[in-house]
Amino acid sequence: MSESGTMKTIDVHDAVNSVLCHDITRIVPGQSKGPVFRKGHIVREEDIPVLLSVGKEHLYVLEPHPGMVHEDEAAIRIAAAAVGANIGLGEPKEGRVNCAALCDGLLRVDVPALTRINSLGELSLSTLHSLQWTPRGRNVAGARITPLLIAEEKLRAVENLIAGPVVEILPLRRCKVGMVTTGSEIYNGRIQDGFGPVVRQKFAELGSVVIGQTLTSDDIALTSTAIEAFVREGADMVVVTGGMSVDPDDKTPAAIRATGARVVSYGAPVYPGAMFLLSYLPAPQGDVPVLGLPGCVMYHKTSVFDLVVPRLLAGITVTAEDVAAMGHGGYCANCPECRYPVCPFGK
Repeated sequence: MSESGTMKTIDVHDAVNSVLCHDITRIVPGQSKGPVFRKGHIVREEDIPVLLSVGKEHLYVLEPHPGMVHEDEAAIRIAAAAVGANIGLGEPKEGRVNCAALCDGLLRVDVPALTRINSLGELSLSTLHSLQWTPRGRNVAGARITPLLIAEEKLRAVENLIAGPVVEILPLRRCKVGMVTTGSEIYNGRIQDGFGPVVRQKFAELGSVVIGQTLTSDDIALTSTAIEAFVREGADMVVVTGGMSVDPDDKTPAAIRATGARVVSYGAPVYPGAMFLLSYLPAPQGDVPVLGLPGCVMYHKTSVFDLVVPRLLAGITVTAEDVAAMGHGGYCANCPECRYPVCPFGK
């Protein structure tokens, strides 16, 4: 008896649809040695000549007991039940199926549901971190069966446990973004703005467009008026760059508040990006996010921008609790080779 089935020896010509109990090795003298078929492989008609070529006229195979499911079929079922929109399944191999993003977008994982699934034993579902931007084609999850055969009853228990998508990709909206750049030194032409090109490029990589940039001094009324003008023009989001520190001359938070925007958070447990402000301004087109971007966005490849903005573009309303939770995973490890935009903070 082995793995809820009976092991027996059969003629290789009678082995189609049987499950191999062990690896089958092929040796090419002076060139290679390795498995031509792995344990758990289901023998196909086209495999017979290959098996004969490596000297296998008889095979040890596993005859499953009633109610048992092969690892590959089981992995497909678990993955199919767990994935939601815009995720495709790969081919099963050795009881594992990878799940890949079918479009650029925000990966969202139902972590409590994931934990419940992985508490059942004999199977596992593993994912990347939730709420990160993911490019098309990237593997974001994998389902794996531990034994060669698993009970149908356990598979049904998992499928019944899953009430909605455990893993899904949310496409990012193509938003129109207004940019207000504060600072008397830029407004008066004493220095050149460095924020604009960086922010335009970041939004372009996420599929959105900056529809205009307005330079203002550190005057509260001038800055708030510029924000309101973009909202009237139909901007889906407004970012205000510069003036986010506690310096007395930095008036950006006060200017954002002067528009009547509801400030969700001023400050974030994210490094780089602690001096970040998130607010929402009521408008005919709906609440418009107004962001105060700290200076680190200009010179760090990844920052608080890359954690917050993709969520907003995916249509998620970011709350104060969401910002507070960013402390877990909000520390940039300063990797030797930054992998932005695939992996925020080099994880």
